[in-house]
This record gives sequence, C-alpha cells and structure tokens, in this order.
Amino acid sequence: MSTYDVIVAGVGGMGAATCAQLAMRGKRVLGCDRYDIPNAMGSSHGVNRIIRLAYFEHPAYVPILRRAYELWRETEKLAGEQLLYATGSLDIGEDGSEIISRSLASCALHKLPHELLSADQVGARYPGYTLPDNYVALYQQDGGFVASERAIVAAANIALKAGAELRAREAMLDFEPIAGGGVRVRTSRATYEAGQLIVAAGAWIGDLVPALRRLAVPERQVLGWFQPKNPELFQLGKFPVSNLKSDIGHFYQFPTWHVPGFKIGLYHHLGEQGPADELPREPHQADEDALRRGLAAFFPEADGELLALRSCMFTNTPDEHFILDRLPGYPDVIVASPCSGHGFKFSSAIGEILADLVSEAKSPFDLTLFSLDRLVDGGDETA
Repeated sequence: MSTYDVIVAGVGGMGAATCAQLAMRGKRVLGCDRYDIPNAMGSSHGVNRIIRLAYFEHPAYVPILRRAYELWRETEKLAGEQLLYATGSLDIGEDGSEIISRSLASCALHKLPHELLSADQVGARYPGYTLPDNYVALYQQDGGFVASERAIVAAANIALKAGAELRAREAMLDFEPIAGGGVRVRTSRATYEAGQLIVAAGAWIGDLVPALRRLAVPERQVLGWFQPKNPELFQLGKFPVSNLKSDIGHFYQFPTWHVPGFKIGLYHHLGEQGPADELPREPHQADEDALRRGLAAFFPEADGELLALRSCMFTNTPDEHFILDRLPGYPDVIVASPCSGHGFKFSSAIGEILADLVSEAKSPFDLTLFSLDRLVDGGDETA
C-alpha cells in the first residue's frame, strides 16, 4: 500500500495550490481529482475570477487577500507567465447600501486607498457602465482578475516539479482513521495511507464528509459572454472588474479577455441547489435571460449576440464564509472550502494556510471566521 505524508482530495484552485505548497516543503504528497486537472466540472473554470482588496463580505478577509496577492506574484515567477491582471475594481450599489458601507469599512480598517465615485463619474471614466443616478461605486486600484484555469495549471506544474504525485480521474470514495494516527483513503483505483488528509473537493465535499452535507450545498451557476455593440468600451485597460448589487440581482463582470465577448455572471443565478452530480450542466434560455437583465439595465452597450454560456458550481455555507478547519472527531483530517462563490482569489494563500495547518505551524491569520464550530452545535458533529 502506498503511503504519503498528506493526501489532497480535489486538485482545483485550493487543492492544486495546497499540493504545490506541501511539495515545496518536502512533504510526500498525493493529489487526486475525480476529473481532469484542470477540468470544467467544478468551480474554477470559465477563464478568470475577480480579485479585490476592498472586501465587503468581511474585513477579516483583507489580510489573507494581501498575502494572496504576494503569492500570486510568486506563482507567476515560478510558472513564467502572468496570472494576475490589475484592472481596478468597482463595488457598485445604491448610495448607503450594504455593499458600499461594508466596502468602505474594509478600506477604513485596513487603510486601503480608494475613491468613492458618483454614477456620473463612473460613466465619464468608464462609459461601458450605465448606472442609475442614486448609485455610487467604490473604486479600488488593486482590483482585477486571476486567470483561474492557467493558475491551476501553474500550481499543478509547480507541485509536480517539487515531487508531488497528481492523479486525474481518480475520485476519493471514503476515508477512515488508522489506529495510532493517520488516515486510510480509498479511491476509485486503490487504497492509500497518509499521515493527514485534506478534503478540498468543492461541490462534492458533502458527499465525502457527511457532517458537511447540510453545511456545504452545491448550487448551479452560469457565466455568459456577449458581443458588445461597442467593443472599445469593454476592452482590457478600459473596463474595470466589478460587483454590482441591485434590486434585480448581484451581477459581476469582466473586461473582454482571452475569449471573445464581455463576461457577466449573476450571484446565486437561478437558485438551483442540490447534489453536484444531479445539477444540470447544459445552459438553457433561462440562463441567458437572467444575464441579459443585468446587461439591459447596466451595460446596454454589451447587450449584443450571445457568444458562450458555461455552467459551474458554487458550494454555499449557511453564512457564505469559508470552512478551513480540522474535522471534529478526526484529528488527521482537514476540510477546506466550500467558498460560497467568492473563494478562488484566495486559493494561493489558502494553499499556504493549509500547509501550515498540516505542519501545525501557527497561522499568521485569524481563522476563527472559518471554523466549523460556528456552524455546528458545540463543534461535535462528526461524519
């Protein structure tokens, strides 16, 4: 039976970064994924993901984001390619709305440089945006996007170069503790033993860890790319990434890059939740209609022909904060993610955090927000 220091179940954004960090520390690592590495079945495909410092979700994320930026730049050097593109970012909503007040609070607490722009100022600076008069936007110059698929490839290659073993199309089926310490892991191909196990399986994490089944709920998400009527307005360098909260939904958008068209998504899209293997993969007309509502209201010059629709997964916790913790009752098992649709930007730093947890090094970050205790009574619910 093959033995390892650490087995990582799931080699997406979080898992690939973790494998790289562990292998560079000299650990004997096995990373296995039920699909290809990378793949279009989970949460990290669709070309790119937004990264931003002015974090309205909670100010506790900002120190981790700062480290993520540093590690993305280190990953670029090791990979020999650019992965992080600074476009500037806008958090947009009605004046006085939660997205604005919380973004401002994060900026104030962490002394982030920023500008608060009126709707007219946004339109003058970035004509691709058409905002109602009562809307404002917080601009933060460090915002942008990470090339998500290329970032997974980069981390996987770094892991392999450092000695990790990565295996695609090998799903973890279950695990059990070993008397005296360690974990036995059964996959679709073999059985392995390891000192520790990290479960970073995204939308399948509840299938592998029953204690998380009600705490990590998969949700179908669809991204769309549309041909702008005026392509000049949406080019890289002329259009910042943005989050826009409105009474018709919370939309997020990107400049044209790498594939044709203006990219837009809608958080919690059509609200379709269920087991990952049962959610429909093929996009349909209702998906396009939901995204076009955002285009018509706020980006009319991008409301042209449909070029692509791609489905992916959110995996939501009840409070939409991450889970990064040891599994109660299983001292050698760490559960990582689910990230509720806003986690990829952190994956470079989460790889480092998980490697620290494995080695029992003290994390420089306060991880209380991501503990399992906050979600289960007394922290004693086990698989």
